[in-house]
Amino acid sequence: MLLPDGASEYLVVDNQRLRELRKRYAEFQARVSVPIVWTDSYVQSYSLQSFRGDNCYVWQTKDPNCDEINYCLTAYYAQSIDTLGVLRKNNEDGLFGVHTYHIASKTFSRDLLDSTVELNFLEKNLKISQLENLNILDIGAGYGRLAHRTANTLSNLLTYFCTDAVPESTFLSEYHIKFRNLEDLVKVVPLDEIEQHIRKLNIDLAVNIHSFSECSLEAIDWWLALLAAAKVSYLFIVPNSSDHGGEKLALNSGEDFSALVEKYGYTLKIKTPKYEDPMVQKFGVSPTYYYLYQLD
Repeated sequence: MLLPDGASEYLVVDNQRLRELRKRYAEFQARVSVPIVWTDSYVQSYSLQSFRGDNCYVWQTKDPNCDEINYCLTAYYAQSIDTLGVLRKNNEDGLFGVHTYHIASKTFSRDLLDSTVELNFLEKNLKISQLENLNILDIGAGYGRLAHRTANTLSNLLTYFCTDAVPESTFLSEYHIKFRNLEDLVKVVPLDEIEQHIRKLNIDLAVNIHSFSECSLEAIDWWLALLAAAKVSYLFIVPNSSDHGGEKLALNSGEDFSALVEKYGYTLKIKTPKYEDPMVQKFGVSPTYYYLYQLD
């Protein structure tokens, strides 16, 4: 596994910063921080040093359509829709255990592929590259995958805020963003500070990718109340595919939570397959649906 200098010493379970975050999150509101999926045993079963590997953050060999041929198809599709230039501005370095494939003279990972398709969806439907002083809030940011790719891609980005209800995620985001030298553009906000931060910020877009599906309804309600109170204009949600293929805005249990989103004044603007080509949606890596909501 490829690791940069110092990673093996810092990315350890007894790191003082991680212990501090665990204590703080344990003392925070239970309905937000008590996990449904992300239990201690689930998160801690994976190595911190391989946080970009095939683990709880990004399934790379366990989701539907994760063979080499599926990655190849998805890579060519991503290249064909990439009007934003994500692939031109981002490379895959293979660090921290990520699974990669070399296709058409470029190295690809699911991290890079998902980021490319997501950002081009937002460009097509919101023209995010043209929004002056763009502020984005990522709820359930994991290790900062999309923050990394967005900061490398958008010259108009003012700040990308990462937050997460899992202390290990905040710990890894802090490390990853610092390692990528993106601290001027990306701010990692611990869970117990997000309320005071969001009231002061002018957030244009909130994103939640494969996160709400793994939360309780109470936790989703808490987040939506924050977004509505802060008048966040747009909300981009990507549910887990599960048995319904992402065609419902649902928890992993299958329970639809779209009415909860609408309760806070968010109206569905667009629902579309992750891959607009039907054959790629059938055979591409980890197909699901994209949901874009707008605050009334």
